[in-house]
Amino acid sequence: MKILATYNIKGGVGKTAAAVNLAWAAAGSGYRTLVWDLDPQGAATFYFRIKPKVKGGFKALARGTRTLDDVVKGSDFDYLDLIPADFSYRNMDLRLNDARKPARQLVRLLRPLRNEYDVLILDCPPSISLVSENVFRAVDALLIPMIPSTLSVRTYEQLIRYLGKSGLDDVERLPFFSMVDVRKRMHKDIVAQLPARFPEFLPTAIPYASQVELMGQHRAPIGSFAPASKPAQSYSDLWLDVGKRVFS
Repeated sequence: MKILATYNIKGGVGKTAAAVNLAWAAAGSGYRTLVWDLDPQGAATFYFRIKPKVKGGFKALARGTRTLDDVVKGSDFDYLDLIPADFSYRNMDLRLNDARKPARQLVRLLRPLRNEYDVLILDCPPSISLVSENVFRAVDALLIPMIPSTLSVRTYEQLIRYLGKSGLDDVERLPFFSMVDVRKRMHKDIVAQLPARFPEFLPTAIPYASQVELMGQHRAPIGSFAPASKPAQSYSDLWLDVGKRVFS
């Protein structure tokens, strides 16, 4: 099982849209795919029409009275399952901190799922915390959506410095541009110039488009209700980019 995480220190950059649409693309390619919605806001859970509730909350998972396998929910799509969000995840840092080896608890929890799925995508809340440190130690790669702006570049640099100082500089980073508006000069300039500085950038960029916002009305991945749209094609291409880097 390859473990990926849509992550950014910054919020509002398209993490959840990426997690949902990439998971849909992975499942459509025949990979047994699981999404774990780690964000207590539960947007990915909402998009998949699943109730944001884990019986016993994260406390039960941390104590082992329930396993992740117990709380997996099927989605409307073949090969695509979800571990829903729960409001108790807002206290996940505290629960993790109570455990032995607090930075490796996600690795422990995910271990039994390794033979049941081909791809796991963790949809992460923004910020750097004990939760994100657990994510960094569990993943094969971080999928990092970035709006082409000065602040996004700054937060990406902060992430690189944090990973280096924490001895995690071997974590594979797969940044990609998100919500790109080609009418904006800054977006065009940053998209053209930044990959030369950070060659790890994936080539496909996700455009700013109304179909992404319509996910909330359809409560579904874009490809399921607007398969011919530009963002649907872009997420499919992005999944191919990810596959070349992760499965090769």
